Amino acid sequence: QVQLVESGGGLVQAGGSLRLSCAASGRTFSSYAMGWFRQAPGRERVFVAAISWSGGTTYYADSVKGRFTISRDNAKNTVYLQMNSLKPEDTAVYYCAARTLGVATWSAYEYAYWGQGTQVTVSS
Repeated sequence: QVQLVESGGGLVQAGGSLRLSCAASGRTFSSYAMGWFRQAPGRERVFVAAISWSGGTTYYADSVKGRFTISRDNAKNTVYLQMNSLKPEDTAVYYCAARTLGVATWSAYEYAYWGQGTQVTVSS
């Protein structure tokens, strides 16, 4: 069993930055691919970014490419999402997720473990 706890959300003005963190329990974190997803009110959960077990491969949704960066520190069992140039349309609850295979993917169905989410609100 893997437990994921997100932090770092909050209220920020458009153009600002936030860094989300996701701390994972368990000794197998370094073998898992990790992903970030988000869900805006009244909308489905959508893919944001993913990273392979080694950090060598990353994927991004087109809407965040060039503004967001996913990274991980396997020694700290933590994955990060650096969000720059934030826009009001980035407002959502952000979830991190763990895939027991080490290959990153954009598909939410491939992720077995999910955090409780952290709210990000971007004001205009």
